[in-house]
Amino acid sequence: MGIVRFALRFPHTFYVLAALILFLGGIAIWSMPTDIFPEIRIPVVTVVWSYTGLSTPEMEQRVSTYSQYSISANVSGIKNIEAQTLNGLSVQKIYFQPDVNLDLAISQIVSATNAIRALMPPGIQPPIIVQFNASSVPVLQLSLESNSLNEQQLYDFGIYRIRQQLAPVPGVTLPTPAGGKYRQIMVDIDPNKLLSRGLTPLDIVNAVNTQNLTLPTGTTKIGDTQYTVRTNATPASIKDLNMIPVKFVNGATIFLKDVAQVRDGSQVQQNIVREDGHRAVLLSVIKNGNASTLAVVNGVKKALSSIRASAPAGMKINELFDQSVFVTHSVDGVLREGAIAAGLTALMILLFLGSWRSTLVVLISIPLAMLSSLVVLYCLGETLNTMTLGGLALAVGILVDDSTVTIENTHRLWTEEGMPLPDATLHGAAEIAVPTLVSTLAISCVFTSVVFLEGPAKYLFTPLGLAVVFAMLASYALSRTLTPITIGLLLKGERRHGEGGIPSGIFGRCSSVGSNVCATAIPTCC
Repeated sequence: MGIVRFALRFPHTFYVLAALILFLGGIAIWSMPTDIFPEIRIPVVTVVWSYTGLSTPEMEQRVSTYSQYSISANVSGIKNIEAQTLNGLSVQKIYFQPDVNLDLAISQIVSATNAIRALMPPGIQPPIIVQFNASSVPVLQLSLESNSLNEQQLYDFGIYRIRQQLAPVPGVTLPTPAGGKYRQIMVDIDPNKLLSRGLTPLDIVNAVNTQNLTLPTGTTKIGDTQYTVRTNATPASIKDLNMIPVKFVNGATIFLKDVAQVRDGSQVQQNIVREDGHRAVLLSVIKNGNASTLAVVNGVKKALSSIRASAPAGMKINELFDQSVFVTHSVDGVLREGAIAAGLTALMILLFLGSWRSTLVVLISIPLAMLSSLVVLYCLGETLNTMTLGGLALAVGILVDDSTVTIENTHRLWTEEGMPLPDATLHGAAEIAVPTLVSTLAISCVFTSVVFLEGPAKYLFTPLGLAVVFAMLASYALSRTLTPITIGLLLKGERRHGEGGIPSGIFGRCSSVGSNVCATAIPTCC
């Protein structure tokens, strides 16, 4: 009874708290990242080794085995390791225990892989280490198509122009484009000419590597001017590359052009992208796990306006896939269902209480309880998604219980017991404090159990359960404070009919007519 008495004595304090909830709730809705699902934080790290040309058995024996041995011996908290070995490629997925610090685990993996490289084939590069996140998915796909540009030019524009202009967008990760041709200087060797001069492909590789160097030279001062000196160790054109000496035999120099042909070509194409039957380049935009899908897509679309303006003539940049459409439709659908649930709840309360003032008192607690839950979820780092909104929509019908019981008990004391409205408000809210608390805690216990789930289910359903629990606790607090204040403010303008205490208005008159009919019908029947 103490909190109810305090609320009735200082009502303006709770008016300010209600306004603060509205303000903070609006900030939370505006600031929370919006996505279709909550962030799924699975502790998985992927290690990718690449050594072009090495066969699968050798890749497994000399790379995968050594890497797994070093990682398992030097990295703590490993749950299990999965490895897949292909020709020149080794992919290892390292699953960790749920309580592992991934930043520390990644640093341990880096140290372990660098230490074991000495036992691997010479020349192998350090692996690519990627932290896996199930929430990092493509949210937008762009296609580059042109009737005047070839696949190589499309690929170059996508990897060097578009990726650089989209990189500043917060929360964006841009992999290399799919399709197209990657520009590369090719050396086409003639086996017959190579054999006739007693050379091997390794001689060609060594000649190109030794004659194509970038070396520092320093500066020289001539007179009053200081010049930067450059060497000619790097060929400047295809013609210069063809003139690289390979071997000196019997007083004659064998040049690269004598046994091979150097051309400006492209890497062997591994994948092909077609749009409406035409060759194209596909660029995927991936959002980071904690970023908002809507914010990422809107930022990319804003940057695309300037990219299209600066694109070469004849190039088309089309949007093939946009996940923000599905996110918007999903969120709108949940909000629409929540609004329908709130409307039906209000209708039921209006029919059974028979008073629009009482209905208004109950409905005040619904948005305040939902906004309070959103504020807490925002402070916990949750996102605005179908699970959190679904939890709030699920709780709409339950949120009105505390306030409904409070106003019904107050109405009974005021109309049937004849108690003055201020006393009825105080005792009506205080008498049902313990039963409503038990009911609220019982419902909260049911939804709190989701925190004991494991794996992806934990990340999916925990926000739903927390949304319901926080909304229920906020609803109980409001029913003990703001609801008695609004009852005393609104119901004092409601009149009573006779000793029965039936409220005025259309519902009151219907109830009054029904009571009179029953009163006259009973003696007649008797």
